[in-house]
Amino acid sequence: MFLYLWYCPICCSFCAQVIFVISSSMNEVVHTSPTIGSNVEEIVVNNTHFLMWDIGGQESLRSSWNTYYTNTEFVIVVVDSTDRERISVTREELYRMLAHEDLKKAGLLIFANKQDVKGCMTVAEISQSLQLTSVKDHQWHIQACCALTGEGLCQGLEWMMSRLRVR
Repeated sequence: MFLYLWYCPICCSFCAQVIFVISSSMNEVVHTSPTIGSNVEEIVVNNTHFLMWDIGGQESLRSSWNTYYTNTEFVIVVVDSTDRERISVTREELYRMLAHEDLKKAGLLIFANKQDVKGCMTVAEISQSLQLTSVKDHQWHIQACCALTGEGLCQGLEWMMSRLRVR
């Protein structure tokens, strides 16, 4: 099973940090830095192996994203909840990605990162800004989180596991 982790353009180095927190919670050592190109990590959650692709979100790399879509079960988008200015860019890229034929059956997990920062967008605000209620062809879930502490990350992964059991 493949788990595709999208390094969205507004989250800087936090997708790598999400992988770090998830992996370190499983006693693995993972070094993080901003993604240039792609990184891959295998993690095990409740005896399920996930191959996680961390894909660079820089504008120059977006045209190559579709080369990673084959066999993808889930797309994870990490949104910087403090960056109101670029949420529309994330929405545009998200809908472009979800329209791709290879992702038509993929679930969507959105981590609303930096929920510990005062004045950040709430999960409801992000959901509204991304127009998630109009996503009808993909199962989706938005999860508040803090990549620095790991808060909320396990709940997001638990949602993915619950979707696998339904299939």
